[in-house]
Amino acid sequence: MHAARWALVAALSSTLLGASPPPERSLRLREVASPPLQAGLEAALEGLGLHDAIREQRLSVALAGLSREECPRLAAVNGDVMMYAASLPKIAILLAVYRKAQDGELQLTAADQRAAREMIRRSSNTAATRMLDRVGRGYVNDLLQSEEYQLYDPEHDGGLWVGKPYSSEPAFERDPLSHLSHGATAIQVARFFYLLETGRLLDDDYSARLKRILGDPGIAHKFVAGIRGVRPQARLFRKSGTWREYHADAALVEYGDTKYVAVAMARSRDGERWLREIIVAVDELIRVVPPPCAADPEPGEAPATSSGDAR
Repeated sequence: MHAARWALVAALSSTLLGASPPPERSLRLREVASPPLQAGLEAALEGLGLHDAIREQRLSVALAGLSREECPRLAAVNGDVMMYAASLPKIAILLAVYRKAQDGELQLTAADQRAAREMIRRSSNTAATRMLDRVGRGYVNDLLQSEEYQLYDPEHDGGLWVGKPYSSEPAFERDPLSHLSHGATAIQVARFFYLLETGRLLDDDYSARLKRILGDPGIAHKFVAGIRGVRPQARLFRKSGTWREYHADAALVEYGDTKYVAVAMARSRDGERWLREIIVAVDELIRVVPPPCAADPEPGEAPATSSGDAR
């Protein structure tokens, strides 16, 4: 990262601090939009040379700071733009599997659990189609659109959607707004991880099971490759997606006192490189912009913690 760019980020942050504290543990993550984080994200993406991709809606990014549970914050660029997300929506199948199991409607076998791991960690299409059929093809999107989750919300231009098996079969239900078979918006994917981390996706037992599946990524590209170069100690709970020129990645990143969700989706042959660079940029950003409930630093002083938001 260029020092001048991060000086700009710090300057933007210091001028925009002072927003009132957000609602505690808001269900709607967009309610805790942070002007300093937003300004920093826009500056960081501009510094990576991604202005045209943003303007043409070929790139969407969301960043949610969760280091202080009582003080989450969100920034996004094209956050409500529905994009083809390849294998990223397999997280919706995973949610459906564990929700049915939690409700006593599905008895998970050892084979089911192996398939769930392969679907997420190795992005197995065969395993994803198997688990989709285990829960029922109509069930997944009904769950995503439910009042409880609102992970696909027409009022915000869509969200997570699984309307086609991960096979050569045709789509059975494209999303109502954009007619995508496997779609997502960056903010709704960020909400998925936010609800998981704040205990409102599933009960404690099934939340822990789902999070374990998302841990230990089996494909070391995009966010994984980028973050390991700068934060080798970080743990990622992650799902990516790739198909032709479409690239997607989403992760809950944890290390030390730092915790955040990053989501990026791109339509470009350079998308894999973009995502590797974006995760490095947002990791630096989340560390230099204090949360809105942090005490304002004195002029000339650094934020209270150099490793991220105090927990």
